[in-house]
Amino acid sequence: MFLSQWTRCTAFKAAQILCRAYSSSANYDPSKVRNMALVAHIDSGKTTLTESILLKSSYLSSRGTVDTGSTTTDFLPAERERGITIQSASIPVKWKDWTFNLIDTPGHADFGMEVESASRVVDGAVVLIDSVEGVEAQTKGVWKQLDRYDVPTRIMFLNKLDRPGASFGASMASLLSNRLHPHPLALVLPIASFDPLHYAQAEPGIQGLVDLVKWQVWKWDTEGEVSRHPLPRDDPLFSGFTLFPSSHPILPHLIPARTQLLENLSMFSEEFMEELLGLPSSPTAYLQVDSSSILRHLRKATIRNEVLPVLGGSAMKDIGTDLVMDYIGDLLASPLDVSHVSQKANTPARMLAWKVAWDKKRGWMTFVRVYSGKVTRQSVVLNTNRNQRERVSKLLLLYAAEAEEVDELPFGSVGVILGLKYTRTGDTLVSTGGPVSNQSVLRDITPPPAVIAASIIPQSHSDLEPVQEALNSLARTDPSVRMDVQEGQILAHGMGALHLEIVEGRLRDEWGVRFELGQRRVSYREGLGSGPSPPNSHVWQTDSGGKQVEITVSLEVRSLEPDEKGDPIWDGNVVLDEKGQPCPSPDTLSGTPQAHIFQGIASALSNSPNSSLALSHLYIKLIEFALPSGTPTSLLTGATAVILRNRVRNAGIGPILEPFVRLRITVTEDSLGKVVKDLTEHGGEVLDLGSGATLDADGDEEIGGYPEDGVYIPPLNLSPSGSTDSGSSGPYRLKRSVYAFAPLSKMLDYSNRLRALSGGHGVFEMANAGFKDVSEGRKLEILKEIGRA
Repeated sequence: MFLSQWTRCTAFKAAQILCRAYSSSANYDPSKVRNMALVAHIDSGKTTLTESILLKSSYLSSRGTVDTGSTTTDFLPAERERGITIQSASIPVKWKDWTFNLIDTPGHADFGMEVESASRVVDGAVVLIDSVEGVEAQTKGVWKQLDRYDVPTRIMFLNKLDRPGASFGASMASLLSNRLHPHPLALVLPIASFDPLHYAQAEPGIQGLVDLVKWQVWKWDTEGEVSRHPLPRDDPLFSGFTLFPSSHPILPHLIPARTQLLENLSMFSEEFMEELLGLPSSPTAYLQVDSSSILRHLRKATIRNEVLPVLGGSAMKDIGTDLVMDYIGDLLASPLDVSHVSQKANTPARMLAWKVAWDKKRGWMTFVRVYSGKVTRQSVVLNTNRNQRERVSKLLLLYAAEAEEVDELPFGSVGVILGLKYTRTGDTLVSTGGPVSNQSVLRDITPPPAVIAASIIPQSHSDLEPVQEALNSLARTDPSVRMDVQEGQILAHGMGALHLEIVEGRLRDEWGVRFELGQRRVSYREGLGSGPSPPNSHVWQTDSGGKQVEITVSLEVRSLEPDEKGDPIWDGNVVLDEKGQPCPSPDTLSGTPQAHIFQGIASALSNSPNSSLALSHLYIKLIEFALPSGTPTSLLTGATAVILRNRVRNAGIGPILEPFVRLRITVTEDSLGKVVKDLTEHGGEVLDLGSGATLDADGDEEIGGYPEDGVYIPPLNLSPSGSTDSGSSGPYRLKRSVYAFAPLSKMLDYSNRLRALSGGHGVFEMANAGFKDVSEGRKLEILKEIGRA
């Protein structure tokens, strides 16, 4: 324990050099900054790669592991207990002359909000794949999140190449079959062993990598020490290169791999194509191309997202980490490579709050990305979403659980502000007194819809207020947690069963409140009924200042058409203003009459008068409104809520929507029939049996993968333990995968059911597939379940 603390302390003191440089404008170069995230499916090795990066960069003198709960970025007690990442952790890393603002993110779908917020503020990402499994469900989920926020540059890291069954080539093929990118470029070739005999025996392992760009071999010995060996550029037979025996199976593939890399890259650069066409027609011509020229064109193509660089290795053994860090610096975008305001000495500050956290010692901590200018200590900023002035108390660089105070956060940096009272995730902060154009709101961060709820029951009446305050504080730190009150009962809504378990633990541990957690219940939704709207339904009468006033709010209300897509900000509804423009979240509006109207709409949508369920799939457009002179505009909130509730009540109970999930279940052949039967008995639908990639991130069937034509995929025999046909030989020959679609309410206890069905040998992964209409029979079951039938 003492040694671990000494290691952290020593490393942290060493990192203070970076802090001092970061806080001085004279030493700060935004072109050398890389704001990047590590994202992946759960258990792909993100936290392990983070730990390896920290070790290689000398931030740590010895590494921690997920298994022992000693990693730097997984510092919460629940993370160390469960061995998973629950919240994103930011840490600045110095490597050569670059600074990486690295964000380690969760892989579990229940904590997708953390990936959502990180994706909004990074300029690049390293996406990890378990090279035994290939692309998995949440791999596609995080890829979609990166697409949603236009993250321009990405690198793919094929991890766990040391494991039995790992395959570099098959993992690259899965990038195409799952439609992640049409032009992946292998920048390395894996060396399973320097002994050809191990290839013949299909021995798993990874002992080295061939860097096809810089044309050199990286070799790791049994102690983990690495050496680099330049490959010959004038000998096509490699006869004088003694690192490989002449019979080594990788030798025939080196020149073709380099040739294919350069030719595929030239398809995206006319200048580079001209350079290749000017080479002599000798077998070694492409070996003479300088790596700096390749990197220059590769960087341009990566920033335009025309190619996807692919690396590989084993984060657990620190194999390939050096190359990942080199190529993060060489290829990922800097703040200057993305759209930005021209920076001058007096450019007004503009930043986005991408995460809010609570610390018992420091109070509210607001994580920001500075998009323009710089922010200094004790300055005053304006929250343009809430029209509130906020004072910056302190500025921090956060090293996971440790923090270092700095004087300023310059353009392009990621840091923490202390002292902000009103700011929430997704808010824009700007300098006071700047031009009006600087006060526009940056693109918001949209929390995913909650799919499961549980009642929160205070142990006594005196615990009620502390519980409500704790829930409100928790919802500020985690916007995917939603709280409401239905029929006097407090309900906490979350992204899944595990999410609610973490919410329960945080309420007890961080806020110390006393309560009992009720039974978990799926968060259903109600659509609009088909009943007509009565006359004068847009008028509301009330007393104001002792006088009867009549408030008019005219709304167009209907159900969404099948081809219309709901707005995630409004929980699958579409809400438009008088001009037909989508309305932002009501939490970000204040002051205007329209703000009060939209807050009233949000209130009505949160609780249907027919079923007490939240309303979804509604189209609502504000036509006009009228407020008598001298009447407070705040009355528009109540008027709108009453008018919309009356409209929904008169329409009658509408269709009920239920959250569905996508499932991939892997079982042995003898358990397959029992698993399929159980799925169908519980309302599930089997979509496919086998190994095909059948689902996209929304749970719909895909039309097929990208073609492999023109893409260099390394031969499967370069990964010997993964090159055998798993369907006919080896220890995995009896495994089968079931792809299915099922209601979440029937899958809450699926881990226990699957364990019984498969004798403990089955595994499954689950991802949210959105809300779907249910049958009339199922609708009656749900209404009985919630006490409305």
